[in-house]
Amino acid sequence: MIKMFRKVMIYTRRSIKFIVLFMISTFLIVGAIAFLYKPTYSVFMNGEQVGYTENKAELQHKINQYIEKGESENENIAFVQVANLPNYKLCLLKRNIVTNDNEIYDKVKQQGVMYYRYYAILDNEEEKSYVSNFEEAEKVVNTLKEKNSSNMEKIAIVEKYEVDRKDIVTAEEAVSKLYVEPVKTVKTAKITKTTGSVNTSLKTSGGKANIGINLTRPISGIITSRFGVRSSIRSSSHTGLDIAASTGTPIGAAASGTVTFSGRKGSYGNMIVITHANGVQTYYGHCHSLYVSAGTQVSQGQTIASVGSTGNSTGPHLHLEVRVNGVAYNPQNYVY
Repeated sequence: MIKMFRKVMIYTRRSIKFIVLFMISTFLIVGAIAFLYKPTYSVFMNGEQVGYTENKAELQHKINQYIEKGESENENIAFVQVANLPNYKLCLLKRNIVTNDNEIYDKVKQQGVMYYRYYAILDNEEEKSYVSNFEEAEKVVNTLKEKNSSNMEKIAIVEKYEVDRKDIVTAEEAVSKLYVEPVKTVKTAKITKTTGSVNTSLKTSGGKANIGINLTRPISGIITSRFGVRSSIRSSSHTGLDIAASTGTPIGAAASGTVTFSGRKGSYGNMIVITHANGVQTYYGHCHSLYVSAGTQVSQGQTIASVGSTGNSTGPHLHLEVRVNGVAYNPQNYVY
């Protein structure tokens, strides 16, 4: 028994020595590793190593902030799309090797695509103005309603996300651009007496004169005969533009001015002529009814006549001319 006990004690002492030596060795190895190396994250993008970071959470937080808001102070940035986000792998890095968080962040930014959010104000499905937020867009619509803009039924708001940055305007600027004065309907009796004078010269020009005023469409319709064309029903090239519409369709003044002719004039049939600034005149031929006489001041959009088929005409339409100092120019340079 005594011999057995001695053997056990000897074995135990040897085991303790081994354990102590193992622990000391392990401590020394770990200490050496800790002295020479540091725990770091190796960073990969699209399968390629791009650097190292000691603080994975901090770097990723910075990247997430960039994706959500970008780096610009522009409030219209919606988000940034990044095709390849970093992947991280824990590793030991020699202490003398420097991490490169900023370089990694710059690589992320290089592949970022910035999307802007804005609100487009549409008139007849065409984007006319852009505002920064929905509140501004609502303000534009409400103001147009209050002003009784004649295009209200065609106004719409669309939220847009695009990479192209648009020119953002204020609500006031958008209203100024979109507002169309309500059409004023003249309720006076039809004019049957011819008043004023008119120049029906056949002189035309293929160029474009700077008329210095903005013209609006007198009616909406289909163009059936363009400026300058010839046909069997004319003795010369067409001095205006024909727009087909049903009989009785109201015709609005293309711009404000003074009526200088109202009545019947040969092949033009019933016609109105309005004289504007800068020697500009607009002619409205083949009318069914005339509502203004020579000397009347009219505003843009005011109803002056109705569509007909009088004079040299094969169907109801408006013959529109734009003349500058008596010379006829293509109306499509200014309207339609």
